[in-house]
Amino acid sequence: MAYLSNLRYADGSRKTRKRVGRGQGSGRGGHTATRGMNGQRSRSGAKRNKAWFEGGQMPLQRRVPKFGFTPPFRVEKQSVNLYRLQKAIDAGKLADGAVIDGVTLYKAGVLRKANQPFKILAQGELNAKVTVLDENASEAAQKKIEAAGGTIKPAEAESKEAKPKKAKDAKPAEPKAEKPA
Repeated sequence: MAYLSNLRYADGSRKTRKRVGRGQGSGRGGHTATRGMNGQRSRSGAKRNKAWFEGGQMPLQRRVPKFGFTPPFRVEKQSVNLYRLQKAIDAGKLADGAVIDGVTLYKAGVLRKANQPFKILAQGELNAKVTVLDENASEAAQKKIEAAGGTIKPAEAESKEAKPKKAKDAKPAEPKAEKPA
């Protein structure tokens, strides 16, 4: 009869663990402990299972020549062509004679990011008179904008006009009185 105290696994359902490193009498290789003769895998700490390991062949990342340099602090600019500005003006997203900056172009759907700098390029034609608040326009784009009656201002000039300087108090600060000793 089967009780909890005498339950066993069925014969053949479980294999016994290979006990290695127990000497010559164990029947398991003795001094090699079933690891074979020589080579990396016979020693401890063997790591040949890396994804880029190619069996001792020179790996791909060392075969391919390295070149170039990626500057870590480069500023990526979004490009805006004149035909996209004209298309936004024709669609009514930008007004004729509008003051254009990054936020305005973002709201009109011309730019993907409002805070990332942009550069205006000369591809296409511009028929509307616009004021661009950015000195980052190609020379050809500047000529086309000015030929259409528009202007290009540096962004700092507009921010200075928008924020007047605060007047300081008329009377100067009084010196602190010294304490008697």
